[in-house]
Parts: sequence; structure tokens; C-alpha cells
Amino acid sequence: MSRVGLKPISLPEKVAVKLDGRTVVVAGPKGQLDFHLPDGISLSSEGTTVVVSRASELRQHRALHGTARSLVQNMILGVTQGFVKNLEIQGVGLRAAVKGSDLDLSLGRSHPLLHPIPAGLTVTVADNTKIKVEGIDKQLVGQFAAEVRAFYPPEPYKGKGVRYVGEHVRRKEGKSVGK
Repeated sequence: MSRVGLKPISLPEKVAVKLDGRTVVVAGPKGQLDFHLPDGISLSSEGTTVVVSRASELRQHRALHGTARSLVQNMILGVTQGFVKNLEIQGVGLRAAVKGSDLDLSLGRSHPLLHPIPAGLTVTVADNTKIKVEGIDKQLVGQFAAEVRAFYPPEPYKGKGVRYVGEHVRRKEGKSVGK
């Protein structure tokens, strides 16, 4: 039994949840998001709470129950507060800048990496090394941050690369002279 799926979702002020066929539309102060409900999952709104329920005890319905509830919850959080991922670049000569609708990354290669910023995201760079990714869609924010990190993941010997703020990188010992 899904413990997550059974919890009701409380709606904050200024947030409207509308069901249009199988599509859930969540509108709030920061914007609007939509999500297509999978088969066997239904949504009902009662005043200031939203309840996600499943049609049967089939394995697939049980698996999707908690997932659908979490996705709707994240949509509600996104249109009220938004989501933020912070990245930092460590290493001499490594830097980033926003140029128009692209993120320009100079990560020690012979050419700059221009990574397009998707619509709906706000990317700011402070001190040439601190990247802040903001948006209302949790998946889009996380995916963009992961793509930027993947250009130069932190390496274990000197710790250089792009990492999340607060991420711990296990360091390895370098070569030692054997006798």
C-alpha cells in the first residue's frame, strides 16, 4: 500500500488545480504547469485539499499512485515557491557566463561550451564561478543542472570541475613513489 499516495495535498492560497480530462493543470503566482495523469490514477479536489487515488490494486496502479501524487505536489510547490539548484565551478581558469539565451562555459577545453537555456528557466552567474538555476518545473531545473555538471564532473584527485553547492567529493591520494 502506498503511504505517499494516500496523503492528501493541501492547497496554498492563490493556487488553483483544475482537471481537464486526464490532464491536471496547476496555476499559481509564479506560473502554470500541467501533467497528464496515467491510466488508473484519478484526482479529486475537495475545498483546499487534493486527493490522488488509484482504480485498483494492480501492481502498475500501486506503482504509479505515489509517483503521481508526488508530481502533483511538486507542481504545487513549483508555482508557489519555485525550485533552485546552485552549482559552483572549482579550478584555475574555469568560468561561466550567460550570453543571451545560452550558458557559456569555459571548462579548460579548446572551445567554449554554449549550452542553451530552456524556456521557463532563469540562470544567473555570480563571480564567474557560481551558477544559480531557478524555475517552476522541478524536473527541468534538475535536468539542466545535471547537464551542466556533466560537462566537467568533479575529479577526485584535485577536486576541479563543476559540482553542486555542498556536494562532497571523495578525494583520492595521488601517485606515491614506491621503493
